[in-house]
Parts: sequence; C-alpha cells; structure tokens
Amino acid sequence: MTSNPTPRDHNKASVLEVVLSRAPLTRNEVIELTGLSKATVSRAVEELRADGFVADGGVDAATGRGRRSTYLDVPGTAGHVAGVSFGVLTTCVLVTDLRGREVHHVVVPTANHDDAGDAAEWLAGLIEETAGAGRGPLRQIVVAVPGRVRDGTEIFSPARSMKIFTGSGLHRAVADLVDAPVLLDSDANASLLAILAEDTSIGNAALFNLSSVLNFAGCTGHELARGRTPAFGGIGVLCAGAGQETLDDLMSTRGLLKFARGRGLGLKRVEDLWRGRRDDEAHAEVVAAFTTAIVTATSAVAVTLDPETVYFAGRLCPLVEEVLPEVRSRLGRILPAAPEVKVVTQVVGLSTARGAVFACLALTQERLRDAALGARGRRTEQSTPAF
Repeated sequence: MTSNPTPRDHNKASVLEVVLSRAPLTRNEVIELTGLSKATVSRAVEELRADGFVADGGVDAATGRGRRSTYLDVPGTAGHVAGVSFGVLTTCVLVTDLRGREVHHVVVPTANHDDAGDAAEWLAGLIEETAGAGRGPLRQIVVAVPGRVRDGTEIFSPARSMKIFTGSGLHRAVADLVDAPVLLDSDANASLLAILAEDTSIGNAALFNLSSVLNFAGCTGHELARGRTPAFGGIGVLCAGAGQETLDDLMSTRGLLKFARGRGLGLKRVEDLWRGRRDDEAHAEVVAAFTTAIVTATSAVAVTLDPETVYFAGRLCPLVEEVLPEVRSRLGRILPAAPEVKVVTQVVGLSTARGAVFACLALTQERLRDAALGARGRRTEQSTPAF
C-alpha cells in the first residue's frame, strides 16, 4: 500500500468494498451505499473494471420511464477462496468465488495419518483438486479443525485422534504446499460465523459444538470473541454438575460414549443413544447426566457473556433436540432471564466449511481493499486482476 493514499484511492477502495460484499448491484445502489457522487462512482467503477474486479452482470427490470440500469458484478476471474472442514470422520472443501457463490465442493472420509506432513500433503491435494474448478487466483484458505486455535496457526486441545496436529506443524506444512495464504480456526468459530453471515441481526451469542471434542465460540456485537489467553474457550474442563464428570466428558462424542458404556450400555456408536432402546434405567441415567451438562454449560455462558441466544451444533445435536424441553424448563427456573436455546441444522462438513468460507471472504476483502489503496498506476487492460 502507498504511504499516502489519495482521496481518489479511498473512493475506489470504498466502491470495491461495496461491490465485493453486495454485488450484483446497480451504480445507483453503489452511490447510495457509499455516499459518493455519480461521477466519482463511475470513475472508480471503470478503474475497477480495468483491474478485473467489476463486470456487467445483466440489466434490471424496467420500473418506469427511462433507461434500465446495468448490474455490476464480480467476475469469476477475480479469484476464489477455499473453506475447509477438517474433521475426525469427514473432510469438506468448499470453493466459492469472491461473492461467496459456490464453485465446487467435495465431502470425503478423512484419511488417517500418523504424521502431520503426510496429512498436510493429503489435505493440500484435496484443496488443489477442488479449487481447480475456480477461475483466477486462489486468494485465501481457512481450515476449521476440531480443537482450539491460537493466532490462526497453532492448534491445541484437538480431538484425541488428531493429537498429532497439536502445535503449528499442520499450518506450516499446508502453507508450504499451496499457493495461497492459509489460516486455521476452530470448528465452533466456523459454525458461528455461518450463523452470523445468515442473520445480521445477531448481536451477542454463544455456540457449543458437540462433536469429537466440545468446542465453544462466542460473539459480541456480531463479532467473534477471540479472547486474550489460550484459556478462552476451554469450557470443557468445568464440572458438568453430574458426579465428577466434566463438560467435555458428557458433551463430546468420545466422552459421552465412554460414560454410557461405564453405566452398562453396550453401545457401538454414540448415535445408539437416541436410535436404540430407551426404556432402561441406565439409558435414563445417561440422558439425565447429559441434560444436566447442557444446563450447566448454558448457565455458565449466560451469566458471564450474557448472550441473547445459545446455539448447539455438531454430532450430538439429535440428543440435544430430545432434551431441549427439559433444558429450557430448568433454565427458566434458575436464571432470571434465560437466553434462547437453539439447535443448529447442519449438513455434515459442508456447514462448517461454509463458515470457513465466510472467514476467507472477510480476509480477502480486507486485503483487496488495502491493495486498492496502493494500486494506482498498476492498472492494465488485461482481464485478470492487477492486484
């Protein structure tokens, strides 16, 4: 970026930001959203057209007398991003253009690897294959993992079967293999991002992802809360309120399955808890303990973060759905103002990858806006972007 961007640079960057986030839209809509004059918007649009970030996207319907307006859109050649859900059981790669429109996605069983380098090579190959359907440069990759992530590079407290990825080795290995910026994030953050993108009215919220590990995410003022220390999000270590069990013991698939087997239930998979017999005492004890854990976790975030809504996502959601009436009843008795509790409907892998895509788009838009402030004199007549 140039050291002293001019007002013209800032105007162009503002128009680019609106087009990337709102396209397709008309010039009049750009004028309304930016507050810039017609002449200023026209000049910026033509510069962005030369840079390869604006193209005509059709004509709006006639609503009266006068000329119809041409829609402005972002061409596919401007680039694409890849959001990845790298889970214990399945991995999904979702590729979209810079407007978030899907180009291609794949969902495959996660390959078992004993080495972070081998896993990175497998993952990078899957990303490269899926992104091959995109046009223009691959501008950003975000990989959501079942564990907490610090600074976008370092994984800690991952699922037991993914302990080999603890630290920054996976990030370094993937970054060395792909020609695009790479960041890691938690599956909980990605899930909450997907919800925030769909509902802009959400202010303060919390989300528990109940899968291979218990993962937590929160937002304040529609922005993800990242915390100041690695302890943030480690809510699974808290007592669940049922015996000596922790929240992670009862709100993760591995922990709950172990607890159920310890109570005499011969379950092969955790799904048998809500698909099999339900008329024995041991089953009732397990469900009661799980219910108490849900109430405890929700109460903990309600009194500390004051969310309007607490969401539950992940593999254990069918069981959450089953106990939700009791959870709401108990929360109403113990809290003066209980938050709304909802179960998120998700497509395995794809929903988390979609949240990772939204993270990609935010990073890409910010980077391109900064680049626009320093792009004077670098415009060409080529169809690919100048930056």
